[in-house]
Amino acid sequence: VQIVQSGGGLVQPGGSLRLSCAASGLTTSDYAMNWHRQAPGKQRELVVGIYSTGSRVYGVADKGRFTISDISSDNANTTVHLQMDHLLPEDAAVYCCNVRRPGGTSGLQASWGKGTLVTVSS
Repeated sequence: VQIVQSGGGLVQPGGSLRLSCAASGLTTSDYAMNWHRQAPGKQRELVVGIYSTGSRVYGVADKGRFTISDISSDNANTTVHLQMDHLLPEDAAVYCCNVRRPGGTSGLQASWGKGTLVTVSS
């Protein structure tokens, strides 16, 4: 599975950003697409995710400010977006998308995007 992320960048406090995650080569209908973030000096944390069933799982995401889209699929890609509104300086981090699915030696395997930097500053 290959993951391509887009979006991110510099935004002022209170602003909005939309991140996109497109996964190709996904051959199973049982998977989850998740957004994680890691700020400098901090551990990586789950922001929000969505299962292929449509169920969502929330980590640190403020439901009033962070919205994960429904999954959309075409012949080539499976895509999900993270809409982030009313951004705060503490939301600044590298945001990474991953796709988890059954497989591998542990029974669960994950593919990661390269990450995209979100900077919230005036």
